[in-house]
Amino acid sequence: MKRSMAVWGVFGLLLVALSAAVVGSACDVAFYPAGEVTVGLFTNRTGAAVTGMHIEFDKQVTITNKIEIGGYLPAVSEGSGSVFDFVGGELVAGGTIELDWSPLEARPVLIQWISETGATGTPYFTTIAALGQLLGEGIVAVREADQALLMTTFAAFFAGNEEFFASLSESLGMPIQDSLMPIIMSAPAEAIANFFNTLVGMLGVTTLDEVLHGDLDFSTLFALLGL
Repeated sequence: MKRSMAVWGVFGLLLVALSAAVVGSACDVAFYPAGEVTVGLFTNRTGAAVTGMHIEFDKQVTITNKIEIGGYLPAVSEGSGSVFDFVGGELVAGGTIELDWSPLEARPVLIQWISETGATGTPYFTTIAALGQLLGEGIVAVREADQALLMTTFAAFFAGNEEFFASLSESLGMPIQDSLMPIIMSAPAEAIANFFNTLVGMLGVTTLDEVLHGDLDFSTLFALLGL
């Protein structure tokens, strides 16, 4: 009876969560305070079953509880940390995983669903650093698969932001494209992410919203990388 009541309680939370879902990613997200912990609900909106979930927090947390509705995703590691992976099982399309953690104020900054072939669906991210990480990893993946496509995409990216890059190049005293492309075509993901963070810093941008809706149009790159 207690188990049944707990399951119905989770379903009740899920119904509320759907009305507060984050738009734009393949992961609906909702948070609720419950005493000294936060209850997080993460729903698979990829349209297919997934085999894992990768989640990163803005600070170290302790996972105190995990419940799946529509499958099972075992934890790779238990206890405390800021990065967790739950892989080796399956969560159906529309299925939800509940995680409870402390401290109460901690929040995820990056969530990715995992399939048999790697990350799948549009990721959930909330910080500039997380976006830089996704750009670095995505650019390297495309580079390894199709260098010509990557070069064509960046040519369109520069053309779409011609006025911005002309102004930036003039202020730096060198063509920014000449500095960026060797990094894009050869550097590891971490170096690309660092360059992105440096570029954002030059813009004086401090929030993710300013990046996504600012003077620099990333739509060409985002379309290529599934962001």
